[in-house]
Amino acid sequence: MATDAPPPAREGAQLPSTEQFVEMQESAEFGELRSSHRSFAFPLTVGFILWYLLYVLLSNYAGDFMGTKLFGNVNVALVLGLAQFLTTFLIAWWYSRHAAAQLDPKADAIKSRMEDGA
Repeated sequence: MATDAPPPAREGAQLPSTEQFVEMQESAEFGELRSSHRSFAFPLTVGFILWYLLYVLLSNYAGDFMGTKLFGNVNVALVLGLAQFLTTFLIAWWYSRHAAAQLDPKADAIKSRMEDGA
């Protein structure tokens, strides 16, 4: 069941003020975290969208190429379509690894400092 109540605070932790949030948002540490996320996520997003659009355009305008049989009843369109699923899962796995190694430790440090009022 959804609720509008904030998550429970840690024992002895205070909620940061608006000024503290703004100060953290403007800090170099937060900027580095944001930059690390963007430098990873944006290029992958653009690349995947271009890959998807290539598949759609090939399907619409290169029917003979997409219909080329590779073996048995398997054609280029089927292989590229399945590759779309594969790349989706690979990107999700890669992002998960990146977040766990690069983003989460920085975010946890910021969160801890904000909750401790430092």
